Amino acid sequence: MKKLTILLSLLVVIAVAIYAGSPYYSAYQLKKAYDAKDGATISAAIDYEQLRPSINKQLTDKFAATMSQYPAIAELGGDALTQAADEFIVQAVDGAITPENIEQLIDTQGQANTATKELAAAWAISSNQIDLKILIRDMIVQRGDVNAVVKNQIQNMMTKQADELEQHVAKGTDSAKPTLSYCGINCFTISGQVKGYPLTINMQRQGLITWKIVDVVLP
Repeated sequence: MKKLTILLSLLVVIAVAIYAGSPYYSAYQLKKAYDAKDGATISAAIDYEQLRPSINKQLTDKFAATMSQYPAIAELGGDALTQAADEFIVQAVDGAITPENIEQLIDTQGQANTATKELAAAWAISSNQIDLKILIRDMIVQRGDVNAVVKNQIQNMMTKQADELEQHVAKGTDSAKPTLSYCGINCFTISGQVKGYPLTINMQRQGLITWKIVDVVLP
């Protein structure tokens, strides 16, 4: 009876260790896949139905905060400016946050394609990287054609951000040892630097020991 009790206790300890250690193992597997340029493994570890809305919200909230700093531009563009920007953000996120694009992005270690460039442009526009002189000029020249103004800004940002992205990929460094920590019983955080960009990845437990990426906090 005593041996059975000891065996059961040992099994409980092992089960708890596996349960508690599972996100650390998942993080290790993700880092290993990233270093090996194994995009398929990382792509399969993402819950896209949760990640896309989160990225959308981050970018649209950033854009709203940016416009609040420039009331004259917000008034000049009106709701049409916000709508056009938000629509582009949704389009960019839907195009970039896909299994195929994530896999390609990891396989090439950040080489920018059209979808990635559009997402980078959306981030730049929402993050106060707008050239105000060009924006005001375009609004006057286009005489209220906000869609044309936004498209012009997008083209400018795509070219600029593509160049900056390539420079970061070439010179940016990755964290040798990312910071790993629980943020709840079913929540785990990985924080570090990827190609010079600070990123925080949130994972969520799905089942007992399976974890999926549900959020990436943009810089």
